[in-house]
Amino acid sequence: MSKRQGILLSEAEQCHCPNWDERPEGIEIDLLVIHSISLPPGEFGGPWIDDLFMNRLDPEAHPYFKEIQGLKVSCHLLIRRDGQMIQYVPLDRRAWHAGPSSFCGRDNCNDFSIGIELEGSDDQPFTTAQYQALTSATHAIRRLFPRITSQRITSHASIAPQRKTDPGPRFDWPRYLASIDSTSNDPPV
Repeated sequence: MSKRQGILLSEAEQCHCPNWDERPEGIEIDLLVIHSISLPPGEFGGPWIDDLFMNRLDPEAHPYFKEIQGLKVSCHLLIRRDGQMIQYVPLDRRAWHAGPSSFCGRDNCNDFSIGIELEGSDDQPFTTAQYQALTSATHAIRRLFPRITSQRITSHASIAPQRKTDPGPRFDWPRYLASIDSTSNDPPV
């Protein structure tokens, strides 16, 4: 991990995204939000997720891309189907992943959360490699931000229920939570 240009995970490939800003003064990072993304919807692989987060998505490359043209979004980490981790935004900076959102009565989750995108969709299971990488990333994040307990790990659907469904019903929460709690001091969920 490096603090030189913000907090970077050494195990992640770095892809410096322009869609971030500084967190509000005095805000502690104490929430981890799990998302899923596929571009075009339901398709995996290809450069499209990178292109979206880098503001270079060609609206002519697929009909769906016209619908999201001009969207400026990001996440801290993406975990591809093969487990490859890509970091777009330093963990101590505010990524634009949650949109209008609320957790335990606090609005604007981007201010105090870290967002991890899994390459996937609501209707397909995630891969073993993704769960392994997500567990590794979660352990690293929790060492840096100890206020992120198991009770402060949630889905995009939970913080924006009227807008979002991800990571969806195929995400195995018991498997993931067991993997992170097996070596932590957090009380079980």
